[in-house]
Amino acid sequence: MFVHRSMTPRVITIGKEASLLEAKDLMRNKNIRHLPVVDEQQKLIGIITDRDIRGAMPLENVRLPDFCKKMEVASQLKVGDVMTPDPITIGPHDTIEDALLMFEQKKVGAFPVIDAEGRLKGIISVRDILRAFTNVLGIGQPGTLLCILVEEKVGQLKKIVDAITEEGISFGSVLVARYWDENKRAVFPYLLTNNVVRVKQKLKALGFELLDPMEWYIDQLPRHERDG
Repeated sequence: MFVHRSMTPRVITIGKEASLLEAKDLMRNKNIRHLPVVDEQQKLIGIITDRDIRGAMPLENVRLPDFCKKMEVASQLKVGDVMTPDPITIGPHDTIEDALLMFEQKKVGAFPVIDAEGRLKGIISVRDILRAFTNVLGIGQPGTLLCILVEEKVGQLKKIVDAITEEGISFGSVLVARYWDENKRAVFPYLLTNNVVRVKQKLKALGFELLDPMEWYIDQLPRHERDG
């Protein structure tokens, strides 16, 4: 799935000459946390976030004279004074997997989406990614996630699929992940049913080991994170 299918295409933007107070009011009124900054040709030149604004505005619990003085200074600031210039971006034909990896690496909440000429085409946030994967994985429908430990060899996934479909159960999705043992994989079928007793018994009878999905996740964490 490509970014342009999951991004927000109608983006609220602002110019670099706008005041910081204008940006603050725009974010509050539109209930947004990121404002791309564009020029007259709609080319992206920066981005300003609610965090940027909070960092530039005085705290309201300071003593009144200090607050008024600092507020006067902040009111003179423009978006261009506070924005992040040349922000990290993504293209409309990158995949949501690319976006997910970038979110993990860059630790930001949203990426502007630009075309080859640098014009803003949209914005994609962590919330958009979550919605996209919810749709892709079919987990918007009631069901059950299983975690099945399998040996790394041809035919294992077919055995699992056959065992489940023979029970008349439909799949929402199937994911395969690495396990700490290089000769094994963890298979995660999302089944569109809550009645999985029989299929679990069947999979165990075939020699598969079933794990709790959350326990599998915890086992993948570094030891200091597991113990903390």
